Amino acid sequence: MKIIDLSKTIQYNPGDPFFMKVKIKHKPHRKARWLIRYLGLPFRLFPKNFTGWADDSIQQMGVHSTTHLDAPWHYAPTSEGKPAKTIDQVPLEWCYGDGIVIDMKHKADFEAITVEDLQQFLSKNNLSLKPGLIVLIKTGRDKHMGTKEFFERGTGMSAQATTWLIDQGIKVMGIDQWGWDLPLRYMVQKARERGNAELFWEGHLVGREKEYCHLEQLTNLDALPFQGFKVALFPLKIKGASAAPARVVAIMD
Repeated sequence: MKIIDLSKTIQYNPGDPFFMKVKIKHKPHRKARWLIRYLGLPFRLFPKNFTGWADDSIQQMGVHSTTHLDAPWHYAPTSEGKPAKTIDQVPLEWCYGDGIVIDMKHKADFEAITVEDLQQFLSKNNLSLKPGLIVLIKTGRDKHMGTKEFFERGTGMSAQATTWLIDQGIKVMGIDQWGWDLPLRYMVQKARERGNAELFWEGHLVGREKEYCHLEQLTNLDALPFQGFKVALFPLKIKGASAAPARVVAIMD
């Protein structure tokens, strides 16, 4: 069995936008010695050659700051006319299954991925979708991780392409760029230029009418074949949250 890590390392990246920065404090082994002494154990009773234990604290990290699974609650308060699921309510059955990679690396920055793009790729490679598959969209933009370009550049899933995947029975899908849609700043700019309220966040907002989850900030999809692997993507169980970091891996026999 071979396990391939598809997750971004959780760390501080100076290129991340201010609202997504991660800050971690690493505490050295020696700090714990004083904690143990404070709790009442004299130094003379410490185990021989005991250095103390290392510890760490995440001082700042949004649930969308790294490789994560978005819950329906992220898109809107309701989905399909019912209260939208928060991340702790997402069925675990959705989080493990056969995977498929759809290669969209040829798509230019700021050019949306369409239904035709998906269908042409599947037809060309003699691939098909089935309910329950976990669909991974490969854009190659993970090469920008840790830089300012990661937030600013990329393609993105159109509302129509997102809807089409859901209609094929896909409940979980993912992408290896900063977000599921076209880059955030670009969407704001184009919506204002065109006076079109349908342009902003169109892929995400499909979730108001059709229940689904998507992964963002995947990496290493080049290490996978188009099919023939399992995906495990279990998110942290955060009560009432819109998303959660996930350790996403592909498993191949």
